[in-house]
Amino acid sequence: MRTLIAICAILAPARAVRAVDFERDIRPIFATACYECHGPKKQRSDFRLDQKTAALKGGDNGIAVVPGKSGDSALIRRVTASDESRMPPKGPPLTAGQIALLRTWIDQGAKWPEYTVSASEKPHWAYEPLGKPKVPVAFHGQNPIDAFVSAKLAEKGLSASPPAERRALIRRVCFDLVGLPPTPEEIREFLADDSPHAFERVVDRLLASPHYGERWARHWMDVAHFAETHGNDQDRPRPNAWPYRDYLIRSFNDDKPYARFAAEQIAGDVLFPDDPQATVALGFLAAGPWDESSLRDIVAGTTDNLIAQVLDRDDMLTTVMTTFVSATVNCARCHNHKFDPISQQDYYALQAVFAGVDRAERPFDADVKLHVKRQALSARKAALERGLPESVLLSNAVQGRVAAWEQTARSHHAEWTVLTPSAFSAASGSKATRQADGSLLFTGPTPETDTYFISTRIPTSGVTAVRLEVLSDPSLPRGGPGRQDNGNLHLSEFMLLAWPGPGLPPTPLKIKQASADFNQSGWTIQHALDGNKKTAWGIYPEVGRKHEAVFEFAKPLPAPGAITFVLAQLHGERHLIGRPRLSCSTTTNASQLRPLPDAVATALAVAPERRSPAQRAELARFVLRLKLEEELAALPAPSLVYAGAHDFKPDGSFKPTPKPKPVHVLRRGDLASPMELSRPGTLACVDGLESRFKLADEDDEGARRAALARWIVDPRNVLTWRSIVNRVWHYHFGRGIVDTPNDFGKMGSIPSHPELLDWLAADFRDSGGSLKRLHRLIVTSETYRQASRNNDTFAKIDSDNRYLWRMNHTRLDAEQLHDAVLQISGKLDRTMGGPSVKQFIQSPGIHVTPVVDYVRFNVDDPASYRRSVYRFLFRTLPDPFMEALDGPDASQQAPVRSESVTALQALAMLNNKFMVRQAEHLAQRLERECGTLPARIERLLELALGREGKPGEIEALAAHAAKFGLANVCRVVLNSNEFMFVP
Repeated sequence: MRTLIAICAILAPARAVRAVDFERDIRPIFATACYECHGPKKQRSDFRLDQKTAALKGGDNGIAVVPGKSGDSALIRRVTASDESRMPPKGPPLTAGQIALLRTWIDQGAKWPEYTVSASEKPHWAYEPLGKPKVPVAFHGQNPIDAFVSAKLAEKGLSASPPAERRALIRRVCFDLVGLPPTPEEIREFLADDSPHAFERVVDRLLASPHYGERWARHWMDVAHFAETHGNDQDRPRPNAWPYRDYLIRSFNDDKPYARFAAEQIAGDVLFPDDPQATVALGFLAAGPWDESSLRDIVAGTTDNLIAQVLDRDDMLTTVMTTFVSATVNCARCHNHKFDPISQQDYYALQAVFAGVDRAERPFDADVKLHVKRQALSARKAALERGLPESVLLSNAVQGRVAAWEQTARSHHAEWTVLTPSAFSAASGSKATRQADGSLLFTGPTPETDTYFISTRIPTSGVTAVRLEVLSDPSLPRGGPGRQDNGNLHLSEFMLLAWPGPGLPPTPLKIKQASADFNQSGWTIQHALDGNKKTAWGIYPEVGRKHEAVFEFAKPLPAPGAITFVLAQLHGERHLIGRPRLSCSTTTNASQLRPLPDAVATALAVAPERRSPAQRAELARFVLRLKLEEELAALPAPSLVYAGAHDFKPDGSFKPTPKPKPVHVLRRGDLASPMELSRPGTLACVDGLESRFKLADEDDEGARRAALARWIVDPRNVLTWRSIVNRVWHYHFGRGIVDTPNDFGKMGSIPSHPELLDWLAADFRDSGGSLKRLHRLIVTSETYRQASRNNDTFAKIDSDNRYLWRMNHTRLDAEQLHDAVLQISGKLDRTMGGPSVKQFIQSPGIHVTPVVDYVRFNVDDPASYRRSVYRFLFRTLPDPFMEALDGPDASQQAPVRSESVTALQALAMLNNKFMVRQAEHLAQRLERECGTLPARIERLLELALGREGKPGEIEALAAHAAKFGLANVCRVVLNSNEFMFVP
């Protein structure tokens, strides 16, 4: 019988084996049993199981998974082992069922889906094509918003609340659109208007108000994490960040089409070169924090410096992609995105987009003609720096310009008159020997610090500059020019002292500017003039050759006279002057005073007919650069904005690169493990759009940003249009249709009203991207205008009001509250724009991170009365009052603000100096406007709450005022829920 059963079992058809799904069956096993040692945080034996490519590649112990062959796969051997090699090494072993799933998965080919949306699977809702859903038929004639919301409410067994009381409605819409409460006069006018379009007229007036831009710029600043300091450990101020804030206000007030608004902030300088405000818009790219210590103060090219560059670009691309397309791309820095169809290759393609842009001061001109001229000159200069073809440099036209320049500049060397030292002294007792060329060769002791005084006479009047040369000499270490063993020179102080006559004190000569032929990174000639003993003019590693610096006087010397040339070495160890020479010049041509590069000086020393093509090209480059610099210098001084920039003044180790840096995909995000080179591009998961950019010039960093901007604002980019309408909806209702505005991925929220979201997105896109039109559509809907009263029955079905059966009750945010108090007290300064006001006291002295005091600031200072959008914003030193009211941390994006109700807020509202003083100002206003105490209380309620007093209310408040003073009553009312919340 047993034999028969066995034979039947063999002859019976095999039971169908179900297909193993990786996401459902395999990834959970890896996550619970393997990721602790072979996941994103740790990779023992250089093996990881959270990425397809890495898992199939294997680790130090070879290939772990052989698709189709579970018997040859080391993974199966390790999970079934009975000795110490068994995996996982800790905890319970895998069950027989889990091992069977792994075997079957491998035998079925180890199918591991890529992180892209295939044609056979339904994409995540955010990536689905964007159509324009039909408005529900049963609700035709309504505002389309109400039609979609009503249909959803009916589906859930809910219904809308009745309309809000008119006083509540005008208060709501005023705070929403302009961030300020309605005045009593505006309320009375609205209540007296019985026409059916009374509310629409209020909305139109608010949208036309310049205060609309101030309110909505503040929202955008939250998302861009804008502040006016660097943050991190060196929170240095950015004095020119504010023009970007003014750009936002202007753009919202002008109702700039959203596609242009978005594109300008990514690549305005490239796409709209004739518009100076498009350059200011790049403040968006620089709005976030910047690691000054790692990007400026350490040696360029070190590991820490390179890591800081990657992190800086990460902040830029994260801000761009979360703001405009609500995609958490930064989650793919070390591996493919765990949940969304975003690959690590996509992430580094975006890193490549920003590989040539940094954060720095950028010039712009408000005058359009001047802006266009400066832009043209700057573009020519950039093209020259990138390298003009030799055919252009050697053309007859360019060589003719070289000849003309050379004819006037031939005396460049001859016009320098060597000054013969009449006396010298050194604190160390060093000796100096005059050389035939007029220099002094110093020998003798080499102490750690020393100062040399070299006296001479200026031979003529009208001297405009002196030149300091530090020459090489065979007697110096490594030939000089300094006397340190490595030939280095660090000149810590340079000073010229003139003697007007015998017995009179010396007078320091004022220097207009200084230039040098070479500056060690972070140690420029300017550091020799700053009076700081810790800084110096460094010329290392340019050892073994001479160097020169030229110092131009603020005004020519009027007559011959005695002069002392002071060289001080107060920095480092034994970096002493070896062989200096001093010359003077009477030329007034600033370009001729500057030191010539060695290659140019060498070419000039050769007769024109004997110069090589390389020498002729070198001279051409120099002359063209000189001409462009002169033309740029002749223009009026530009304004500055702290913005994304690729051409800026070097600062220490922080300096621009002529072309974008190469970006590699980094294995596990490790800079030491570069893989393939990345091409500039973006997400591959948006259907219908190319994910890698085709650029005519790969080295043109602006073209990279322009390509990304075009991709983002493309009408086919479904993420962009869904993102912005959801963001606007969020600010009107306190919650988005998707309540994670920066994350439309699988870990974010799903839409509460998906058809409404798509209708709004398509309508907004197809109607020209007018934000004011979108606002008007939303706030004139019945959904927006309904009351916020609770309904216990509906609350049991939809406790958090996702389906909008009532209006949400929201607390005033920090800026609304601050500005409302100023308006009510009569102290609001409505001046728009300009540099930010500092509502704190800054301690004197030089500090990397300023020392500021908000407590001792005079709250009656005029700066205290400006709207809060114009406050100077610190990252690490926020205003305690605004922070208590949930003002955002500018080091992070704030797509959704916290809305807490705490005892600390009540204490701040009652006791903060600003609130106490404004309550006093409000009391004074009431006393000026009203004669009796009851009338003053009535006026207070009208100003602060927008309503008349209730029975018994005026009497109670008047009694309190009689006992504690009217200002105290004002504080009570301003701290009430009715004032703090918008119904």
